[in-house]
Order: sequence, then C-alpha cells, then structure tokens
Amino acid sequence: MAYLAPIHRPSSVRHALKIRLLSSDQESLVVAKANRLEIYSQIEDGIVLSHTRALYGKVTMLERLQFAQSPTEHLFVGTDRYMYFTLSWDSESQQLQTQKTYVDQADKTSRDSQTNDRCHIDPTGQYMALQLFDGIITILPLVSKGKKKKSSEAVSLGEPVPTRITEFFVRSSGFLYPRDEADTPKLAILYEDNHQRNCLSLKSLEYTPGGAGDPGSASLNDLSARDDLELGASHVIPVPAPACGMLVLAESSITYLDNIGSEALIEPLREPAIFVAWTQIDAQRWLLADDYGRLYFLMLILDGDKVKGWKLDLLGSTSRATTLVYLDNGVVFVGSHQGDPQLIRIQEDGIMIVQSLANVAPILDFTIMDMGNRSGETHSNEYSSGQARIVTGSGAFQDGSLRSIRSGVGMEDQGVLGEMEHISDLFPLRSNGAKEQADILVAAFVDETRVFQFSVDGEVEEKEELGGLSLTEGTLYIANISGNRLLQVTSSRARILDLDSGMVTAEWSAQGANTITIASANEDHLVVSIGGSEAVALDLNKDLRTTARRDFPEDGQIACLQVPSICPDICIAGFWQSAVVAIMHLSTLNTLHRVVMSEDAVTVPRSLVLTQLLPDEPPTLLIAMANGEVVTFSFDKSSYALSGRKTTILGTQGATFKALPRAGGLFNVFAICEHSSLIYGSEGRIVYAAVTAEEASCVCPFDSEAYPGAIAIATPSDLKIALVDTERTTHVQTLKVNETVRRVAYSPKLKAFGIGTIQRELQGSYEVVQSSFRLCDEVMFKELHRITFEKEELVESCIRADLRDGSGDLVERFVVGTAHMDEAGQDMVRGRILVLAVTPERRLKIVVIHKVLGACRALGVIDGNIVAALVKTVVIFALNGPDLNKLVTYRTSTAPIALSISGAQIAISDLMKSVSVVTYARPSHPGGSHSLVEVARHFSTAWSTAVAHVDDYTWLESDAEGNLMVLKQNVAGVSADDRRRLEVVGEIRLGEMVNKIQRVEVEESANAVVVPRAFMGTVDGSIYLFALIAPSKQDLLMRLQQAIAARVQSLGNIPFNTYRAFKNSVREAEEPFRFVDGELIERFLDCAPGLQEGICEEVGGGKVDVEEMRAIVEGLRRIH
Repeated sequence: MAYLAPIHRPSSVRHALKIRLLSSDQESLVVAKANRLEIYSQIEDGIVLSHTRALYGKVTMLERLQFAQSPTEHLFVGTDRYMYFTLSWDSESQQLQTQKTYVDQADKTSRDSQTNDRCHIDPTGQYMALQLFDGIITILPLVSKGKKKKSSEAVSLGEPVPTRITEFFVRSSGFLYPRDEADTPKLAILYEDNHQRNCLSLKSLEYTPGGAGDPGSASLNDLSARDDLELGASHVIPVPAPACGMLVLAESSITYLDNIGSEALIEPLREPAIFVAWTQIDAQRWLLADDYGRLYFLMLILDGDKVKGWKLDLLGSTSRATTLVYLDNGVVFVGSHQGDPQLIRIQEDGIMIVQSLANVAPILDFTIMDMGNRSGETHSNEYSSGQARIVTGSGAFQDGSLRSIRSGVGMEDQGVLGEMEHISDLFPLRSNGAKEQADILVAAFVDETRVFQFSVDGEVEEKEELGGLSLTEGTLYIANISGNRLLQVTSSRARILDLDSGMVTAEWSAQGANTITIASANEDHLVVSIGGSEAVALDLNKDLRTTARRDFPEDGQIACLQVPSICPDICIAGFWQSAVVAIMHLSTLNTLHRVVMSEDAVTVPRSLVLTQLLPDEPPTLLIAMANGEVVTFSFDKSSYALSGRKTTILGTQGATFKALPRAGGLFNVFAICEHSSLIYGSEGRIVYAAVTAEEASCVCPFDSEAYPGAIAIATPSDLKIALVDTERTTHVQTLKVNETVRRVAYSPKLKAFGIGTIQRELQGSYEVVQSSFRLCDEVMFKELHRITFEKEELVESCIRADLRDGSGDLVERFVVGTAHMDEAGQDMVRGRILVLAVTPERRLKIVVIHKVLGACRALGVIDGNIVAALVKTVVIFALNGPDLNKLVTYRTSTAPIALSISGAQIAISDLMKSVSVVTYARPSHPGGSHSLVEVARHFSTAWSTAVAHVDDYTWLESDAEGNLMVLKQNVAGVSADDRRRLEVVGEIRLGEMVNKIQRVEVEESANAVVVPRAFMGTVDGSIYLFALIAPSKQDLLMRLQQAIAARVQSLGNIPFNTYRAFKNSVREAEEPFRFVDGELIERFLDCAPGLQEGICEEVGGGKVDVEEMRAIVEGLRRIH
C-alpha cells in the first residue's frame, strides 16, 4: 500500500486574474497553481500572499462574477474534471467559502477540447460561455431572481445549456462588445479547419429561458465567416467602445475587424512574433507577450469610433508569459509556466522587474545530492533535515535554469556592517551589565579585535576602545560576567575588566612561551587550554585564581572545550589523538566519564556543546566529528552519565557549534559547516534543518533593541545581522542557464554535474536550436567545460555510469544519448550515443561516438554495460575501447520512454503499452550469448512517462494523463501466464504529469509508519515523496483517510474520492485504490479537537486516542 506527500508544491502559473474578492474597495490578484489558489494583495513594493487554499482538482478556468447585493466579487473556478463552482470571501472567518456547489459537466460521449478549456462572460453580464469539448459550447445564463427572494440570491448562475458548433480545433474565442444595448451577444471563434486554414466565425447567441425544472435552450447562429486569415493567427481580442470589433493577432500581422466581421484593417509587424498572452489596459491599449519573453505595448489609433491603425512598441523582456494581468498604475503581473512569475512596472524607458516568484516548473529532470542519513543506534527515514538536496533541470529555453531545492530554515538579512575578511569569531556584549539586551558586537580576527556599538534605532559606530579591552590582539573568548565586569581571553592572557572604570581588576597569563589555544567559561569559572596539552581552571570570583591544572599525555592535545552553564560543576573536552570526549569536574579536572568516539584516528571531535534542546528532557551533548558526523548523547545532570548515542551526517567536514537562546530556557544550536544547519527541539525530538547561510564562517546570538532575536553572521567577505526563521520551509536556489536543461546527472566522486542543454535563439527571422553537454562544479554550478553537438541534434538522455572498459575494470563515465530533429538524416542516422570521460584538468573528453538508427530516449547501466532505449528496441552495449559492442536487444511494443534497472531486471516504460520487465543474463559458458528475457508485463494501455523499482517485484509507473500506478508481479501465480502478469496493487490520480521518478534508498526502521521509496518531479513544478506503508499501519491510514474525507469539506464541495480516482481515456475509477493522500491525512492536525475525537472514534473504535493519532500524523509530516 502506497503513501503520497508533496515536498514542493506546484509553482507553475497558468491562470491569474484581478478581482475584488477580499474587500469591495481593494483588488486582489488570484493565481492558480495546479490544484492551489493563491490570493495576493498589492503593496507599495510588490505583492504579498494573503491566503492560499488547495482544491480537489487542477484549475483550468478562472473568472470573476459580480452578483447583485454582494459587496465583493465572486470567483468562478473550473477544474480538469469538468466541474465548476463559485467561491466568495467570508470576512468573519477570513476564509474562502463555497457559494455555489460544484456542477459536473463531464460528458463521456464528447471529445475533450484539443486546446485549453475556455470561459467567457458576455460584456452585458447576461451569459457565460464554457468551452470544454470539441464542437460544444455550454451557455450559463446569469439569472436575475424575483424581488421576493433573498438579497443574496438576487443574481445567480443558471442551469448549463450545451449548444453545438461546427468549429472544432478552436485557437481562440471571445464575446464582442455591443455597439448598443439592443445588440444580441456575439461570439467570435478563431479556429483551424480540416484544410489547416485559419478561419474566423462570428456567431450570435440566442437563449430561451425554460420553465420550472427546464434549463432552457440556446443556439449559436452564424453571422459571418472568414477563411483568409494568416496561417499563424492565434488570438482574438475583443475591442470595447467606441471602436468595438476585434483584433486578430498573427505571427506577421495584426488585423482589426469590426463587430460584424466585415471591415478589415491589416497591418504587418516590423518583425515576426508568436504571441502567447495579452491583457487589456483600457479601451485603446493592450499589453502583448510573445514566445521569446518579449513584452509589447499595443495602442489603437482612433478617429472617433473608427480604427485608423495601431502602434506596437517593444517594452522589454520578461519570463515567457502564459497569462498577463494588468493591476494598476503601470504594474503588470506576468504569470509563467516555464519561468519565474514576475511583477513588473512599465516606465518611460521600458520595464522594471519589481518582484519575482520562484517557479521550478516544468521539472524536466532531477538528481539527488548531499543525502543526509542517520547512523549509529537508531535509523530514521525523514527527509526534512535539509541534507537531501534535489537539483532540478527546470524551465525552458531563455527561462531554463538549474534549481537546488531543499528543506530548511531561512535567514533574512537585516543589514550588512561592511566588508570584512578572516573573522575568526563573534561575541555579543552589553555595554552595561544592567541591560537585558546586547548592544555591542565584538568581531575577533587573528591579530586584532574590532568592537561595534549599536544604538536603539540600529545606527552602528565602531569603537576605538571599550572598557579597557585589548583590541590589538585576537580574542579567543569575551563575555559579560557578574558585577558589571568583562572577561576577555586572548592567546597570551585572561583579564577581568571593570566596565564602569575601564580598569583591569584581575589578570592571568600563560607561563613562558606557551599560548592559550581554547577558552570557555560560565558565570563562575574559566577553563583554558595551554598549548593544547594542558587545561587550567580559573575562578572568576577570586581574581582568576588557579583552582586546578592537568596535563593529558594519554589523550593528546585538546581539540575542543566547553564549560557549560547548564551544569556549572563540570567542563567537557574532546581530544585529537585518542578521539575521546571527557567529562571533568571543575574543582580538580579529574575525569568523571570518558567516551571513545571512534577507533579511527581521522574521526576526532572538533566541536562540542552541552545545552537544553528539549523541554522537560535531560540536556543534550552534541559533538561534531571531523568527518562531518554529529553525535548526540542524553546527559544525566546528577550522575554526569551519557546515554542514547545517536549519529547524524551533516556533511563531509567537521562542524562548529554555537548555541542560540530561545524562549523558555531552551537553545537552538547553529552548526557551521559546508552546508550549515540549525539543530533544535520540536515535538519531543531533535530536528536537523538546513539553513540558507551557505558561506557562514561564524555566528553568535545578537538579541538587541534594534534587532530583537537576531544573530550576527560572518562570511569570508562580510559581516551582517540576520533573522532566522522559526519554521522549516522549502528553499529554492536558482542558477540561470538561459537554455533548456533537458537532462541532469551527478557524480559525487567528481563533485560535478553533467547537464544536457538546448539553446534556442533567433537569427534574423529564423529559429536556430543548438544542443550541448556541460560539465559544471557542484558548489557554484560554474561551467568547467562544454561539448557542442551537431546541428539539429538534441540531447535526449544523460547518465553517470561506472562502465567496464576493455580490461574489465570499472571506470566512471558520462553517457549521453541524442536525437536528430531531421528524421530523414544522412544514412538514416537519427541519434548518437556518446561516452565521455573527465580528465584530471576537469575537462570533457569524448571516448566513444556510436551512431544509432533511432533517438536514444533513455539510458541505464547493468553489470557495467550501457542499456539504451531506442525506437522500438532496448539494446545493451558493452564498452570496448573506442567502440560500443551490441550484446543483446529486446523489441518493445511501441517506443521505450524510460528505464528502471534493479539487479538483473530492467523495467521498460513504453509510450503506449505501459510497463514490461525483462531479465538480463550473461553467457553461461564461453562463446555463449547474452540474453534479455521478458518475465512480466502490464497488459493494459497506458501512455507511460516514467517508471521506478520501489520494492521486490514492485514498480511505480506514471502516465501522461496524471495518474500513478503501483504494479506488482504475481510471482505466486498458478500458471506461467499468471506469473508473467503485472497487477495493479495501487492507483491514484495525481492530476499532474510526472516527468521523472527517482528511487531512493532508505534504511527501514522497525517502528516506521512509512518508508520513502522515490521522489517524483512533475510538469507543474511539484516534487512528491512516494512511500510504502508498513503493513501494521495500512488499515489505520486507510480508515483515517476515509474518515477525514467524509468530514472535511473542500472548496466547491467536490468529493475526495472523485478527485483522486484514477482516470484516463480508457477507464475511470470511482475512488483511489490502496493509496493514501498525505496532504489529506495531514489536515487532521488542523481539525478542531471535537472533530479529531470523532475521527479517532470512527478510525479506531475507541482504541486510538487523539494524542496517539496526532503523533502518527506529525511523524508523517516530518518525513517531508
């Protein structure tokens, strides 16, 4: 049984509109992202998200409706399941509410529209037209009710009435503005006829209301028609009064027609353009967007009510638009499917980008790097730590990019103090001991110390002196201590200074040529390491009198040291040579407990901190090891014993810890490493969350009046103040490539990415496409080398592989498969397979070029050999010096699209015929032949897009219609035919097409509710986690899903089972089968306590209480 949960929600914007939804005097921007609605409010410097809500369906239509007696407008929503409903805003609950329950317009006898679903409202406000099926337009009258009805029912949507038209492949349509009130509504339809000519048909709408229970009748009567439009005509734009009529946008011209379609004014464009979106500014001006991301300003030139011409000006470049919304005062929202949605402002000299929203759609390919895992006593299968970085190839053409997506804690910069290099540590101070908040920031360098004082309003002044501090040498430790005093420790001495007088009240120096290497203190004691081999304890209340001294010949040099405030009688030290952590009593420095961290001389402790992470729990000791591991222990304050050892991998290098105070006497721990993390307690457990501070070198808490709750953070180049988010969210980092990133492969050994890209540019009026393969650094994604392919050759597949060379040894290579756009290529060569090596200079070297007769759609590796999915065949090649030798072939039903290899089995995703599984066998004797034998097949029609092996004899398949299927081989079947059959053991409608499924390996823990098995990337920019449910929890989660679905209403009141039921062109199910929707399950946490009790009663019959159920659901939410 399967579990599905979103890691990154859809980000593609296909629909947006401006509407007075939240209040009658303020317009909001409503944006549809797949199955989510987002409502934005406009502010001075951009837009802010005011509300978001998920729907049971993918949004295909949005429109605004103004009902009488309603102070705000209503939102009309149409979904991909041919349902529509209306929504309004409830000002009391501050939530969207359903105004009209969904109406199902599905018609199994009609053919789906070959273009986008459309929704138009007659300018007179009498009718709405829906185009959902070819040859059918559905008319919805906006009915006026009688005066005796309630005011809220003064106007409503009438019953839908379908009417037939003869036009099928409709490119664009729209109601025209009437010249006077007596005109009947006119609908203009731009379509392509059977002879592939672009035609325009103008129709008048006749509607007759029905009687009681009768929906009435409607007809669209022909008024005029034209078949002389330009071949590239794409859009019809209704023109309001005084001109009325319509504009027809084409690739090389713009045509104006009057409202009866007779008079025409055609003017050519200065240069061709493929228009993709438009929005109206006023009665004479529009904004147009083309396929190359260029934004145009169109203005009609009028003489009274006559159109004399038009003027088209290029404003600038944006993301490639799918929708445009003109807000006001020259501000425009550019919604994009393949680029970042943008808010732009039109200026005299062009446009200015005011704000950009991250969009990773469409995800063409992705790979996983920096996978954090757990080791030691316990294992966890959570992906929320942020150590799993998903790198996607996103966008298309000029909007193409690499995106790094991971879960983590965000940081918001508050100010930069300036450019400073080589800061070794940071410390907060109070200029007066009576103050509660810091106002001094100390930056320590190797040979100096700098002091910055902050005023209440955030002004910063660098101080030349403060309370007698020594600023001409580096500071190892500095802090306020009792009695309005300061403690400063440098490499040569420790001093106590009086803040009032600036006098040194006590001083202690290291003897001879020895230096202080480490220092740590609490309120009463200071412990320093002398030369790394000796520890000295000093009493802060007795003028730095030495209370204890100890050498450590048996353990070697001290690597890290802490005197914790939470347990003031001890100090804790970590040692280099012995890899030991010792807990010592401050009075004698005698060892109380000693723990050997590793038998490996390389894996030694580098940093440690004892602090309170969890409420009502013992303190936690965190130890950072040199190999990137973080080891945690539970600390007993009475016996000083350590227990419950757990290990987490944060990176490849040792981290440095800094405790950050939080409310309730608790602390977070900032771990500084190549991928910095925040370690904190949440819901009774320790959470490791990545932080978006990639280059942090040191941090310290800086809770000041000007910056409450802030931290100071130093990078190799500057020093700044920042706020750390309290919640973990998904963070996206972007590297603009400005080309389509078609394929992505990652080599941990080379620490590099191989990416296949496609570049598109205009040369004159011709479009030129060029493909290449790049080698990029894993950190900055900097291009190291590039190989450009032949003209009209596109990259189709790319993998990193360990291949057997001629000698039988395994060598690491990148393998790239290509396809020629010109199918009638020279010598019928339609693709190539290239094997690339990376030289020590990090440059690409072509090892093998092998020509094939079909496009190489997918690649894989089995037993050190290359598996290539060509047209109609799957071929296994062996690398033999400068050649590829064909070992064996397997013929597929149509065309193989994707491969999933596990052991000796290859799952082949076929374009039309679902999945087949073959087994590869090497020759059993010298001179024998290799073999590929089909062992299982899914005997069904499915337009597959991806496949992955997720369990023994089990595969996950996605199709082009947005469905997921879990297929399992019936190995226990009675007959041979039964054993060859792949049976559907789970299916659900995702609603988004999946482009890539990547299997992940996670060690299963005994008490895990679900075990993650795969990530999925979709066309709409979503990333989903697929998991298998533990057998003991399957019935519980299925019952829970059923109970929540029955009690929690969705917008439009669409049933959950209808929304998630499998649906393709062949069959339609009634409900999801053996699949649990994690997004629905997690809504349990948002339910009221009484509702939670009712759900638990139904699910467990009194055997499962609310707290137990909450713990299960919270655990499920944590895995993503």
